[in-house]
Amino acid sequence: MKLKLLLLAFAFVTSVHGASLGSVQADPTVLMPRPQEVKSAHMAAELLSRYHYKAIPLDEALSGRIFDHYIKSLDPEKVFFVQDDIDQFSSRRTQLGSDMVKDDLSAPFAIFNLYVKRAAERFSYARSLLRSGFTFQESESYQLSRNKQVWSKSDADMRDLWRKRVKNDWLRLKLAGKNDSSIVEVLDKRYENVLKRMGRINSEDAFQIYMNAYTTAIEPHTNFMGPRSAADFDISMRLSLVGIGAVLTEIDEYTTIRELVVGGPASLSGQLKVGDRIVGVAQGEGGAMTDIMGSRIDDAVTLIRGAPDTLVRLEVLPAGVGPDGKHKIVSLIRKPINLADQAAKSSVQEISDGVTTHRIGVITLPSFYEDFMGRQKGAKDYKSASRDVERMLVELKEKRVDSILVDLRNNGGGSLTEAIRLTGLFIGQGPVVQVRKATGDVALERALQATVAWDGPLGVLINRASASASEIFAAAIQDYGRGLILGERSFGKGTVQTMVNLDRVAKSEKAQFGEIKMTIAQFFRINGGTTQLRGVTPDVAFPSAFDATEYGESSYENALPWSEIAAASYSAKDDLRGLLPALLAKHESRIQKDKEFQYIQEDITEFKALKVKNEISLNEVERRKERSAQEAKRATRKRVVAKDPETGSPDPVLIEAHRDDGLQANERNLVSELAAEKARKSDKDVLLLEAVHVLADAAAELQSNRHSVVRVK
Repeated sequence: MKLKLLLLAFAFVTSVHGASLGSVQADPTVLMPRPQEVKSAHMAAELLSRYHYKAIPLDEALSGRIFDHYIKSLDPEKVFFVQDDIDQFSSRRTQLGSDMVKDDLSAPFAIFNLYVKRAAERFSYARSLLRSGFTFQESESYQLSRNKQVWSKSDADMRDLWRKRVKNDWLRLKLAGKNDSSIVEVLDKRYENVLKRMGRINSEDAFQIYMNAYTTAIEPHTNFMGPRSAADFDISMRLSLVGIGAVLTEIDEYTTIRELVVGGPASLSGQLKVGDRIVGVAQGEGGAMTDIMGSRIDDAVTLIRGAPDTLVRLEVLPAGVGPDGKHKIVSLIRKPINLADQAAKSSVQEISDGVTTHRIGVITLPSFYEDFMGRQKGAKDYKSASRDVERMLVELKEKRVDSILVDLRNNGGGSLTEAIRLTGLFIGQGPVVQVRKATGDVALERALQATVAWDGPLGVLINRASASASEIFAAAIQDYGRGLILGERSFGKGTVQTMVNLDRVAKSEKAQFGEIKMTIAQFFRINGGTTQLRGVTPDVAFPSAFDATEYGESSYENALPWSEIAAASYSAKDDLRGLLPALLAKHESRIQKDKEFQYIQEDITEFKALKVKNEISLNEVERRKERSAQEAKRATRKRVVAKDPETGSPDPVLIEAHRDDGLQANERNLVSELAAEKARKSDKDVLLLEAVHVLADAAAELQSNRHSVVRVK
């Protein structure tokens, strides 16, 4: 994790709600559950009540928790509902469970319809405030987070809250250098676009939100996925789909090409480029053209994807031309697209101590992906995280690296099988994890690799967002003493989920009921402990901005408790932790001298202080003073991000990438936004570099003093 300047961090906090509300309704029609949703809810209730690891009856107590989760998922910051809105549904609070069993979803849909109405009212009111504008001489502030506040007592209180919210949006743009007329234009368009997107909500959206309120009321990692969400999850595990190879986004109601996948049909055709707007889609040579102007992005994607080797025709408004510009028709043959940007990647980092240069192989793994279907069918080239990493280890050995660092930061998990196989690449054969079912039976899952793919020094870099399969791997490496764990304490998710396809349960040939990701077991380390709640504690700790009460397993009120079982029988390896005293001393000495590392610690301290303060001034003089202080701090630091990596001279694009411009992503020029995004990715990864330094130190220690490693039997 690399913290940005706090002004930018809090700018995100104050704008995120407007960006996330693109799925409610302006002039709302009443949404009603469809028959398949009623049946899906009934099947889910039966399955979860009987087969969940934490199976509990769908009684009044659980109904109350479902109600609370549902309201929180709709309005987490308490900016739409007022207390009277909550009170009018309180009589149904404990009946949601019995209603679901009786195939009655009227209450959750009534709540959702009111939410839609209130959201439309709030954004319409926000637009009305733009006519009179604001003054910024008053001494008042805007609360950044309201999730722990009580509900507003009246509409008057809510209007005052939204007045401050819009005032803050206005002030951000003013501080970024925009005049009043352009500010009105930007904000009016922003709120209008939200209202337009409200009209695209459907019953499937409402139903999925409600069902996830139900599933997470049981346990945090049980989820419901509608047919589209289930298909997207499958794509994320396979890292492949069939389509044209274009990443799409919505800009001003246009389905816009944000990126072309190298080697995909769209890129190879030479007929499409970034910024082109797709306004129509037709199937085959003679299919009718469907107008997708103003459509939801997922609807557009559904039309563009299809079966392999089939033809799709696109009506395109080229980038740079006005709305009345000449359209063109582009015909493409759909092909399988590999999502290479989400797969494992490797690189080599060189660290020199003035005498010796150590080469550290870095493997970055975003998730534990696996093409389940491909493996079952016996496909030779099916996608797999462990297979990709094994190939990279061969390549890195050929490059004569001294150590391997596996970067699992922000890796939320994935396939349990892949976590076990990945562990086997470094330990060979042996137990990796213990899995306890709801019956109490414990199974020992073992790695079966005949040979070790890498037997040299090893490090695993984790952060608070490293969860589940990442924790299984890191814990096993730590328990075996096979490598060093570096970074932050991990998430603390010690549960195992399986996918239940409700269409198969109902014997439906059509995908209409969705899937449930259901918790069925809890995993334990081979030492008998569990990562549940406590996560994996690093051997070398890096600074963290996360509060365990706000992020991670320990932040959930209904998480499973920590527990312990008997340890498995296993033999530890050469324990690099015997080097820890020397490594920690060098680490501490280095970070005390590393200005970039100190900047991170300073930012974390300031960030935590501002979170406690939880408010931002709406006084222009005070805000300009704060902004100037941040700019001065950035100038003093002379951060690498403010320089062109090739010339070393100040780069305006890189500088702007880290300055708050008051805009949301879809409001910026696409070319500029992509350039800024690329610039942010080029930031110096201070934590990764320090992890590499620690492993270089370990390699040096091993080479100079092999007997210092503690042999653990």
